[in-house]
Order: sequence, then structure tokens, then C-alpha cells
Amino acid sequence: MSVVVLSPSGFATGRKLAEGLGQELQARSAPADTVFADTAGHLRGLFTAGEPILFVGAAGALIRLLAPLLSDKTSEPPVLAIAEDGSAVIPLLGGHRGANDLAREAAAALGGIAAITTASDLALGVALDAPPAGWHLAPESDYKSATAALLRGEAAMIDPALDWLAENDLPSDAEAELKLSASIQRAEPAPDTLTYHPERLAIGVGCERDAEPEELIRLVEETLADAGLAPEAVAGIFSIDVKMDEAAVHALGAHCGRPVRFFDAARLEEETPRLATPSEIVFKEVGCHGVSEGAALAAAGPDAALIVPKLKSKRATCAIAEAPAIIDGKATGTARGRLALVGIGPGAADWRTPEASAAIRSAEVIVGYGLYIDLLGPLAAGKERHDFALGEEEKRAAYALDLAAEGKSVALVSSGDIGIYAMATLVYELLDKAGRKDWERLEVFVTPGISALQACAARIGAPLGHDFCTISLSDLLTPWDAIQTRVKAAAEGDFVISFYNPVSMRRRTQLAHAREVLLQHRPPETPVILGRSLGRPDETVTVTTLQALSVDQVDMMTLVMVGSSETRFTGKHVYTPRGYAGKAGTSIRADDKKDEAAE
Repeated sequence: MSVVVLSPSGFATGRKLAEGLGQELQARSAPADTVFADTAGHLRGLFTAGEPILFVGAAGALIRLLAPLLSDKTSEPPVLAIAEDGSAVIPLLGGHRGANDLAREAAAALGGIAAITTASDLALGVALDAPPAGWHLAPESDYKSATAALLRGEAAMIDPALDWLAENDLPSDAEAELKLSASIQRAEPAPDTLTYHPERLAIGVGCERDAEPEELIRLVEETLADAGLAPEAVAGIFSIDVKMDEAAVHALGAHCGRPVRFFDAARLEEETPRLATPSEIVFKEVGCHGVSEGAALAAAGPDAALIVPKLKSKRATCAIAEAPAIIDGKATGTARGRLALVGIGPGAADWRTPEASAAIRSAEVIVGYGLYIDLLGPLAAGKERHDFALGEEEKRAAYALDLAAEGKSVALVSSGDIGIYAMATLVYELLDKAGRKDWERLEVFVTPGISALQACAARIGAPLGHDFCTISLSDLLTPWDAIQTRVKAAAEGDFVISFYNPVSMRRRTQLAHAREVLLQHRPPETPVILGRSLGRPDETVTVTTLQALSVDQVDMMTLVMVGSSETRFTGKHVYTPRGYAGKAGTSIRADDKKDEAAE
């Protein structure tokens, strides 16, 4: 969800709400966690993406901004307008998709009032089209007519399985025409009938390596249809852990909109006495006598019944078990571990990408150098965190992989871009060389960040306008001979060079050597940019020359960017021409052409 503030006068309420709900604060200016420039575009983007919006500002302004997007209320996310003093929380949209409950939660966090206007919520205490977690109203059900009948005072025949309706004291009559029933069977629309599907079905699946997702999806859909079972009654997709990285299994989960969970072979082998089609061949291959049947039964519990034994397509299998009660799919088995390698940028929240913020928000655990986690501010609040010192990079990466292998969603964070002189390459090297099957099954992905060289260039102009390279001067992991070779090659190639790790407490000579080499290939007045603590409160960006560059001007927090022979310093900005002055038709003329015109 997104807590969005329209004006500075709402910052205090927005911050209180964001902290109370464990969310980021988004606004048009700092000190927000996420800063945006285009209010209408930002809000419409959130709405289109289905993101719940908690808007601190005038309800009228919010309505006008979102009005062009309003179409189908069944698919609209919750949208709440919140008074700038926190006194009132008004659910404008998505009342039957969680907005009313979210409004109550937000009001509790602010000490305000939730202004609920949904008629059924107020009169009946329940929205018939918004059952609690684990229940789904059958598609195309005429809940409006049913709600209208109840609001007129008519009674309903209520299935005892719908215990959550009993709490609302709805008028009940076993002979009533209006029927509220519960079933795992597919229900056709019928007058005066609302059918609710409880998530009591566990689908167990197996497939050959790299099976086509379409085949597995088709098998499951046909199996449900042939058995007359409601897709809405499915609690989750379950399989053996060796299939954690199988694309078809996860595609099926996404298609069904249900969690995907896994069991190890030992746990599935415990289900052998209950299997309808145990197989010695399967046992020899994976260590249990049945994958799809075993996974379905393991997920549905000891009192479950196997209602659809294993069915096979060319390269896939599925089976279905029914539990006597609702299955909590997200708490059953083990999830596929997820490791997000996140570059958080130089440090400022407005230089952190939305993708990076989303990856951190969705993580259960954050791992990183303590300072980098601290830079996340409220985004890291309430999450499990594991801090590591500088120099513990391999230990840090392995620990993050181990946590993910437990089925957790982990974010390993690094300043700048995590793929540039940072942790991403170490993680992939461990995956490549460690031989850990549990690591190899993980979902691992990189979220880029603004690197120090980009931040430094942006602060001073456009020094990276033409070819450039980066060189780390640290010889901890790279032999000094190799670094010297690269410095010489870059000097001869006339690249703009960004030097990372230019100095340390013990290492003071490498930058001086690089300066001497560069002076052999480019003018002494070549601009040199020193960017220190970029994106942080103590940031400084200064420009000197290659001749005047001194090691004493640089520390471990400094990026040193040396221009090429073409780089120019105007006294205010630094830029490296790309050659437009020599391009036909341009209004920019090279210096020699200007001189010729003057003569």
C-alpha cells in the first residue's frame, strides 16, 4: 500500500500513518521516503497497478485525479482520503475489496474516525461480496439482490459452515427463499442463492524438468472441471522441493492466484500409506512414492481425503485432496526462497528506485552493512535485519542465501548499484561454485541502483557524455599489476575514468601512480571531479585539475572522476563533448571553426 501526502501541511499525519502501518511516506518533496514530481501521474500509476492508496489530503482533489480511470468497481483497489489532521479516514473506492477494514486500521493508527458509508457494512455488519480470508463468493453471484433483500428485513437460510455470517446476527430461517450456502463444488448462478467457496482443496503437482507451463495449467484446469470443483476453493499449489525452481509450477500458482509451497521427500514419503497410486519408479528418482498425491495430502492434513487421485498428461501430473477445514496455503509447506539483490543508490530516498523500494517492502528480512540498512529509514522499520561489518562480504552473502533457503524473502542491500563493485557478483559466484542445491533452487534477482559515478556526474553536469570506464584502485582482490595495466590502457584510450576505492587508511600510493600515468596522456588542466558522500547530508562535490590532484583531498567516501582530453569545465559545469560540433547541420561549432570565422 502507498501512503501519499499532497502538501507539507499533511506531513505529520502522513508520517504517523506510515509508521503505524509500517509503510513508506510518499510526497512531492523531502523528507518523504519516496519523492515524485508528477502527482497525477504518480497516483494514477499506483491505481492502475492495483496498489491501495492512503491519500493525506482533500478528497475532492483525489477524486478529480482518479476520475478518468474509474470503470469497474470489482477490480478497483482500496482508495482512502485522510484529513490532514488525521481526524477522519474516508474509504472512497474499494469498500468491498478491503478499503473499509483498511480505513478502520488507519483510523486506529491516527486516533481518528473511519467514515464508513457502505450500506451493508453499516446495517448488516458485513459485506456479502467481501467474505473473510479463505472464502470466495462464486462468480456472477447476484449479491446485490441478496443484500437488498436482507436490508428489507427478509431472512435467509444460512449454511452452518458459514460461521462468519453467524457473528453478524443476520435474520435466519431454514425455510427462507434466500439461500446462503458453502460448497467446494462449482456453482452455477441461481436466483435467491449465494454460494461461497472455502479454500479446502490442495492441488498437488509434479512435472518433468522444463515442462511447458501451458501443459500443467491445462491439466489442472481440466481436472477441476471434470470433477466439478470450484477453482475458488483451491488453497494452494503443492509439490516436492526439487521442483522449487520449476517455471511451470510457479506459472500455475500465478495463473490460479494461489501460493505455491513445497515439501521435502521425507515428508512426502510419510504419506505413502494414503497414496492411491504409489510408484517405485518415483521413489527411485526423488525419494518418495508419490509427488502429486503426497503433496496434496501433506498440505490438506491428516484428516484429508484424496478426492482426485493422480492424473497424468504427457509431462505432468496432478492430484487433489480435500481438507475438513480451510487450508492456510501460505503457512503450509515451505515457500521458494527469494533473494533480492538491491542497490539502494547513494543514500537519499529520492535517489532510490521504486523497484528497489518495492523489493525491500516485500522482503521479510534485510541483510547488509549496518550503515546501508540505516539509510533505508522507515522502509526497514519492523523487519528482521542482520547487520554485517565491512570486510564480511562473503559471510554476508552466504548468510543471505541461507536465510532464503529457509523459504524466506530476503533483501541483500548495498549502496549505489549492487552490481557495480558490490555484492551481486559475489552472490552469483557462490551460487556457481558452492554446489549447494538448496541455493540453486532460489529465486535470485538484481534490482539496480544509481551508482556513485552516475550521482557524481549528475551533480556536476555531464562528464560521462562520451566513452568512459571505471577502475577500482583497491588491490585487496585484484593484483596491483593488473590495476596498473588497466590504468595505462584507459589513459591511452582517452576514457573518462571513475576511480572507485581510490584510497584507504593504509593505501595511499595507488591514486598518485594513476595521476602520474594520466599526466603522460592528457593535459594537466584536465578536470577532476571529487564526489564525497554523494546523496547524503555531508555531500561535497568539488572540481580540481589533474595537475593539482592530491591524495590528501580524497578519502574512502570519495569517488574520483578524471575527465578525458576533451572534457571541459565551464567554471560551473563539467561536460565531455560527444562530437556534435562536427556534425553537419548542428548549430554548435567547434572552436577551430569559430576561429576561422573570426579571421
